[in-house]
Amino acid sequence: MAVVDVRGLSKWFGAKPAVQDLSFRLEPGQVTGFLGPNGAGKSTTMRLMLGLDSGSGTTLFDGMTYRQLPDPIRRVGALLDVKAFHPRRSARDHLAMLARGARLSRSRVSEVLELVGLAKAADQQPKGFSLGMSQRLGLAAALLGEPDTLILDEPANGMDPHGMRWLREYLACYAREGNTVLISSHLLSEIETLADRLIVIGQGRLVADSTVRDFIRGYNLEAVLVRSDQPEELAAVVDSAGGSVQSRAEDMLIVHGMDKRQIAEAAVARNILIFELSSTTATLEDAFLRASVQSDFAAQVG
Repeated sequence: MAVVDVRGLSKWFGAKPAVQDLSFRLEPGQVTGFLGPNGAGKSTTMRLMLGLDSGSGTTLFDGMTYRQLPDPIRRVGALLDVKAFHPRRSARDHLAMLARGARLSRSRVSEVLELVGLAKAADQQPKGFSLGMSQRLGLAAALLGEPDTLILDEPANGMDPHGMRWLREYLACYAREGNTVLISSHLLSEIETLADRLIVIGQGRLVADSTVRDFIRGYNLEAVLVRSDQPEELAAVVDSAGGSVQSRAEDMLIVHGMDKRQIAEAAVARNILIFELSSTTATLEDAFLRASVQSDFAAQVG
C-alpha cells in the first residue's frame, strides 16, 4: 500500500508556467482520475512526480521520492510514453530486458503478457503493433514488478471497446486490493465510471480535488423538471424555499437547488398539484466543460 503526497510541484518553460504550485494526495484503495484540458500540465505533472523533469516541489511515495525508493519497479509502475520500446525487439524480449535489469523472474514476463492480452503476440516486433497493442505492452511493463502504485497517462488511447472494458475492470480490481492508481484520460465517460476521486487542473493549477459526485454537484448542473397547472404559485414556493427556477414554459418549471422530495413537500404544503416530477442528471463531461471555462476565465483576469 502506498500513500502518494504531491507537494508544491512547479515547472516553467521559459516565461510560460506548465505547472504552478500543485499539491494533492493519492490514497491506497482508490482510482484517482486526473483531468484537464489539453496543455493543462497533466503529463508534465506525472513526469515531475517521477523525477523525469526538472522543477520545484516534491512527490513522496510513503515518505520517499521515486529516486530514493530501494526497488522502484516493485513500488511504482508508470505508462507515460506508449512508444517506449525498441521497434525491432519482440514484446517478450522487451519485457525480459526490463525484468533482468530489475532482478525479476523470467516467468513474470509470461504472466504479464497473458494478463494484458498479448500472449499470442509475444514474439512479434512492436513496430507493427496498433496503438491499442502498444498501450497493452506499456501496461505490461508498468505491471511487471507488481507495484503498489500505478501512474498512467492516457492508457486507453487506441483501445477497442473490449480493451477499454478490460482496463476499467482491471484497474478497479487493482485498487480494491489496496493499491493506488492515478490515471489521466480524455475519455470522461470512462473516468466517471472508474474513478473514486478526481484531480482536475487548469492552466497548471489545481481546480478541484473531490469525489466525482461532489465535483458534478459543485457546478449546480443537476435540475428537477416539474409540471403543474399552477406554475406561478409553484415558482413562488420554490423561491421562498431556497430553490431557483432556471426557466419556465407554460406548465413546466426547471428547478435548481432542491431535490424532488423537497419540491413535492413544499407543493403539498401549499395545496399545489404536481403531475410530473423528474430529475435531470448532469455528467462529468458537463461539469468538466464548466470547470474548464471558469479556469480559463480566471487565468485571463488573474
